[in-house]
Amino acid sequence: MKKINKIVLVIFSVIILVLGVFINILAVGWLDYSTAFTLFKNMLTNKPTSQIILIGTELCMLFAILCIFVDTDEKKERKNGQDVLMQNDNGRLMISRNTLENLVSSVVNRFSSAKDVQTVIQLDEGNNVIVLVDLSVTDDVVIKELTLNLQNKIKEAIKKTSDLEVKEVDVRIKDIANKPIVSNE
Repeated sequence: MKKINKIVLVIFSVIILVLGVFINILAVGWLDYSTAFTLFKNMLTNKPTSQIILIGTELCMLFAILCIFVDTDEKKERKNGQDVLMQNDNGRLMISRNTLENLVSSVVNRFSSAKDVQTVIQLDEGNNVIVLVDLSVTDDVVIKELTLNLQNKIKEAIKKTSDLEVKEVDVRIKDIANKPIVSNE
């Protein structure tokens, strides 16, 4: 969030807090309504004080509109759903889905029995990664063993390179790619 947005949000929050405390004091009876009305009437009839109140209320309305209708950059980045946003005290890191998909494809392509790899990355609300891998395999592979190895290697690679948690790796074998028959002729 930009600094100006944070400042506006803090000012708005303080004003709403003071207003809330005042309303609660009235509600529990610690301040008489007629006394509060007289206090406000005196403040509004005093020219400098009424101008300060007018400016303050106009600022509150503008701050409220800002908070309701203006998206922060972080919200916009999360809305597009294309990137993983990681943040720490030093700043932000955006990792694109495309980067993660390429990483997964490079891991899968290291297995000689995996062919025609297609990868899709999905993210849940907690930035946990769900990996979907479609591939063909050669006819001499043990599918269960290959799948387990792929899942483990993909999880390790994503954790190592990006420190993201991989919630699951779903592998779909879409076909068995037969090796070409070599004739003796």
